[in-house]
Amino acid sequence: MLNHEINRSFKNRLTEGGALLMPGAANALAARVIADLGFEAVYLSGAGLTNTYLGMPDMGFISLTEIAQHTATIRDTTNLPIVVDADNGFGNALNVRHTVRTLERAGASAIQLEDQVTPKRCGHFDGKDVVSLSEARARIRAAVDARQDENTLIVARTDARATEGYQAALDRAAAFIEEGADITFVEAPSSVDEVRGIPSALRGTPQLVNLVVGGKTPILDLASLDEMGFSLVLYANVALQGALHGMQAALGHLKESTRMDETGPVASFVERQRIVGKAMFDELEKRYSS
Repeated sequence: MLNHEINRSFKNRLTEGGALLMPGAANALAARVIADLGFEAVYLSGAGLTNTYLGMPDMGFISLTEIAQHTATIRDTTNLPIVVDADNGFGNALNVRHTVRTLERAGASAIQLEDQVTPKRCGHFDGKDVVSLSEARARIRAAVDARQDENTLIVARTDARATEGYQAALDRAAAFIEEGADITFVEAPSSVDEVRGIPSALRGTPQLVNLVVGGKTPILDLASLDEMGFSLVLYANVALQGALHGMQAALGHLKESTRMDETGPVASFVERQRIVGKAMFDELEKRYSS
């Protein structure tokens, strides 16, 4: 399927109503698992990518080139819409323009940009800071202007809840809507009342809520968030945290017992090959052999 068709279908899905549950992937393998389980969209997590690719915390270490490379790899493995975390766009409005064009070419269906200063931090870390409202607005204006496909969505995130307060975060989100943002994302509301207040304050524009296991935002079920009016319910790093837990369990078992077979806490060899599509490549090999 062509990327503009994926983007158009995703945009239509968000306007139809009903919250969409979206897990994050840090790599193409996680994206394959997400698609295999029947989810409707995948999120390329900047935090997850930094953790898995660099083995470092989410503190602004990943580059645009690395994000674009992983976007293209995930696009090659799935027809799911990809929402790409582009951090703060890697600079000013001109940098944001370049970021959006690069990620759109790589296969992004939606591009998320935030209003943090450089270097940015995970939205659930302390010590964050945001740029001025005028600079933040310019970033979103540049992002909207830069896209080549009108169905490529711009997700405007604000981290102002941590620095300027809840109302200031809502005001920033409203300003981003004025600049043409398709979806807004108020990061790290700290109570159920704050979560509930976001869609009611920003009616008419799809809203994303990010549920971080162990983070600052209370965890609510999909039905409740749908009733509140959210369009996207993001679990950016559940796959990563699950994989880390699984690696620790499997390797701990190996360290203790000094041996491992398929009775251990691992996926089978057959299942591993199924997820990566080996059967398809076997068929292709037959087709192209002499």
